[in-house]
Amino acid sequence: MKEIAAYTGCFVCGQDNNIGLKARFFYDGEKAVCDITAHELYTGYKDIYHGGIVMTLMDEVMIKALLAEEVFVVTAEITVRLKRPVYSGDRLHFEGRKTRQKKDVIYFTEGVAVNQDGVTVAEATGRYVRPKNDLSGKLRQSVQGKDAESR
Repeated sequence: MKEIAAYTGCFVCGQDNNIGLKARFFYDGEKAVCDITAHELYTGYKDIYHGGIVMTLMDEVMIKALLAEEVFVVTAEITVRLKRPVYSGDRLHFEGRKTRQKKDVIYFTEGVAVNQDGVTVAEATGRYVRPKNDLSGKLRQSVQGKDAESR
């Protein structure tokens, strides 16, 4: 599996972001994957991982499935179903994949997160769009330019 390029300052995957999750994403040719432990710093209630962090990771794993194919997009819409609570210390496995696309502009994805017991804790779908004008180049430069890390 190859590691997917990341912007070093990203809250989710940036290895230089001191308050970030420092998640690492890999691509197997079909889907993006990420394994992370639910850290107590990101709880919403005592010992319960914040649902917004789970949703953020779902968005990231789905967009990384596109980025792995050098498709630079922005999130237009995501739907996340939080199915079970995640507790501090839980080990989570996220997967995201492209399901279809309309022309070369709109991309559809799906994602899933399971805990260390194999229980599904979240499912998601997403719609991503290729931006116009300079935003597209700015996205590409973020992960390929001097501020990027490509491992």
